[in-house]
Amino acid sequence: MADDAPPPGIDARVPNPARMYNYFLGGKDNFAADREAAEKVLKVAPEAPALARRNRAFLRRAVRHLVAEAGIRQFVDIGTGLPTEGSVHEVAHEMDPGVRVAYVDNDPVVLAHSRALLSGTAATTVTVRGDLRRPEEILADPELRSLIDLSEPVAILLVAVVHFLTDDKPAELVARLRESVAPGSHLVLSHVTDEERAGDAREGAAVYRQASTGVTLRSREQIRELFDGFHLIEPGLVPLDDWRPDDENLLARQARRHLPTWFLCGVGHAP
Repeated sequence: MADDAPPPGIDARVPNPARMYNYFLGGKDNFAADREAAEKVLKVAPEAPALARRNRAFLRRAVRHLVAEAGIRQFVDIGTGLPTEGSVHEVAHEMDPGVRVAYVDNDPVVLAHSRALLSGTAATTVTVRGDLRRPEEILADPELRSLIDLSEPVAILLVAVVHFLTDDKPAELVARLRESVAPGSHLVLSHVTDEERAGDAREGAAVYRQASTGVTLRSREQIRELFDGFHLIEPGLVPLDDWRPDDENLLARQARRHLPTWFLCGVGHAP
């Protein structure tokens, strides 16, 4: 897509966070404006590509835990972003091919790419258009409900998405999602914070204000409030690398101890 004309209705002149994230991950589904904005972020946070990979690694570990240890067999991934290797259904299906996954995004480019990628997995995945600011509409979507049974436990994934909400009272939105799912459901969430290198964090966030969606930095306590009504499972709200690290990333994790975390993450259980 990088050198092609944009699809109808897409303004390639405006940077898009999903395409910037794709650029950080080494993908090619981005335009010149996305790359230019991403490079501005890299000037103040050169570790951004590594953070994007660490965020995806947290997602994969959380999915494995929920399938293998919590018995979760259905996921709703809100703000899924552009498809990347190691997507939720790929990770889950390594352990149980019957796990069902609904991908939700409000970006037409993301939707088009996701539907093309998932065309061969219609029995266990669906991609729907939805906006986190209207949570009830997401969970009422007929396509989603054809795959996801909300009377049974489900994992809601809000990975690197809530910080794109500004004054929408995110804790209330997450609470409305929690109230719509069955007991035993889980919340998986990661969020940028300004706890470290606050000046650089704010400078990086300023770049996103020029994009189609800005970034809101939140404190540890504000991020903790997003889990209200959930019991945070061990190890609680922690930096990306510290959530149940596996043997593969142990040495790399130790080598990154001196770097700022930028993200906090956690997994909560709804009693």
